[in-house]
Amino acid sequence: MSGGERTVVHLVRHGEVANPDGVLYGRLPGYHLSELGRRMAERVAGHLAGRDIAHVVASPLERAQETAEPIAAAHGLPTATDERLIEAANAFQGKEFGVGDGALRKPANWPLLRNPFRPSWGEPYVNQVVRMTAALAAARDAARGHEAVAVSHQLPIWVLRSHVERRRLWHDPRRRQCTLASLTSFAFDGDELVSITYDEPALDLVPVHLRAGAKPVRGAGGFGA
Repeated sequence: MSGGERTVVHLVRHGEVANPDGVLYGRLPGYHLSELGRRMAERVAGHLAGRDIAHVVASPLERAQETAEPIAAAHGLPTATDERLIEAANAFQGKEFGVGDGALRKPANWPLLRNPFRPSWGEPYVNQVVRMTAALAAARDAARGHEAVAVSHQLPIWVLRSHVERRRLWHDPRRRQCTLASLTSFAFDGDELVSITYDEPALDLVPVHLRAGAKPVRGAGGFGA
């Protein structure tokens, strides 16, 4: 379907999470936005306040739901939940995963690293592409002729974008262009994807070491989220 019906789906990465122990929280429950993360969510809500948002949906994890709340409230909308927007499954979930320490230093975990192309330590990249493509289409269909917001997580968003832009799915996590509280926006003419844009409305709130391309900091959490 095409012919002038323009729809935009903004894939939003959640804000900063309260994670004092520096674990890879993955799909674990109980990880909420930090106070800074809530400020990031409010910043995104303000950034989108003047847009024609007709649908807001989020991953079931608390950090995504809490990021979606002020966005939905600004437009008088409920927040729907889509399981397909969830974080990637990861065998290191719940473990310390910093640079130079944590799970990667333990020989018992090394077999999990045998295949970085699939990857062997978690949900296959291809599976993430399949579910995120379906979630993107569902959000588009729910907001035909308007705009939708779908709050998800760094790795699924980046893998979907890489697939659409015809890049390989395996990559250096430090090079992902998907900062906390960022927007990766997919514009459609009918069902046809016509453009992808990227914006960082809360960049000044993001700690420097968590920005795209930054040098990792010892003990500073883990991949994704």
